[in-house]
Amino acid sequence: MACMSESPFQEPLENTVVIVGVGLIGGSLAAALRSRKVARHVIGVGRDAVRLERARVAGLIDEVATDIASVATRADVIVFCTPVDRVAEGVRQAARTARPDTLMTDAGSVKQPICDAVADIVTFVGAHPIAGSHRQGFEAADAQLYEGRLCVLTPLESSPMPMVSRLDRLWKGVGMRTTRMSPSEHDQALAMTSHLPHLVAAALAQTLSVENRPLTGTGFRDTTRIAAGDPQLWTGILMQNAQHVAAGIEAVQQQLQKYQAALQDGNTDQILNLLKDGQQQRAALD
Repeated sequence: MACMSESPFQEPLENTVVIVGVGLIGGSLAAALRSRKVARHVIGVGRDAVRLERARVAGLIDEVATDIASVATRADVIVFCTPVDRVAEGVRQAARTARPDTLMTDAGSVKQPICDAVADIVTFVGAHPIAGSHRQGFEAADAQLYEGRLCVLTPLESSPMPMVSRLDRLWKGVGMRTTRMSPSEHDQALAMTSHLPHLVAAALAQTLSVENRPLTGTGFRDTTRIAAGDPQLWTGILMQNAQHVAAGIEAVQQQLQKYQAALQDGNTDQILNLLKDGQQQRAALD
């Protein structure tokens, strides 16, 4: 876990923050909330009491619970860092006992299905901190994970502005920049920038034969690194955003067909132009 950061606040923004799902994302958020003194008290909620207790002993959280309903009444903020296909159910469970002023949010990389499912719960405002790692578990938690990264907030028209403002301050409090998009705009964009790259990395890794494994260099390993992510977690993400990811696959197929046609035709100039264009697009990210 990373070193402590100096808090930018005289007083904590929130008294009690409940984090549901204390893995890499939730654990890193807990570490950042504590190290930057954004919250006075952090409660970790999950299914495995033994691992939660280990996270508490490691200094990530102050208290553990295995039932969200038992701690929701004490929460000022509840952040769901569970797989995306479990967020909506968790929000509904928490809403039964949470106070009317409790802000609920999530950290999932798909927004439309979640926001649609809990649209009647106006105290929920979706969010996606664009940060992460192929590593898993609270053992990989890093208080600096969110530093300087972008968090997308996806409020609905019905979202109370005070709730949106609190959420904005919370993520800025752990070092993030923020922007706002509609859930649909977010999902369409992230299909191309996050979900499709994972799928392409996995597909490329699947083309490698056992005989060729000793011949792989850093290029192949770097390109396929994100394929090491949790398959169950990524299945949920891909299926929740299936339409946009499928459209992305078609776009990649069209580009590959250009390369294939140029190679088959022996068109050196076309290959050079395609590679130059790819180089320029990649350079624009730096």
